Amino acid sequence: MPELDELSAQRLATCHEDLQRLVREVARHIPVRVTCGYRSPEEQERLFRLGKTKARPGQSKHNVLPARAVDIVPLPVDWEALPRWYYFGGFVKGVAAALGIAVRWGGDWDGDHDPSNTRFFDGPHFELIDDDHQSGPARG
Repeated sequence: MPELDELSAQRLATCHEDLQRLVREVARHIPVRVTCGYRSPEEQERLFRLGKTKARPGQSKHNVLPARAVDIVPLPVDWEALPRWYYFGGFVKGVAAALGIAVRWGGDWDGDHDPSNTRFFDGPHFELIDDDHQSGPARG
């Protein structure tokens, strides 16, 4: 059974308990690495300037403690294998549904199951959907 490496476990520990449960269950079935949990305002700004995120500091669910967003990648990582990302995103969403955890995936921000209308693809990004159903994605 796959397990999280030490760095992934440390990053995951900065996340909301529901995301921790979700990622640990996914990791029982697919080898994954957690690339980001909590993200400081400085790191958020750096990633924004690099074009890796559309969110400014304070606009991302990564910017709160515990983080309400997590970035995870299936191993081995292949950033160009889009079909694999879609499979992975669907798998994580299915596990989340089975656990009763509402998440939004960065590969289908509006949740319409049509990735062709996603303007900013963020395959590793999963975020909790707030109970108050705030409109719009946090955008990484």
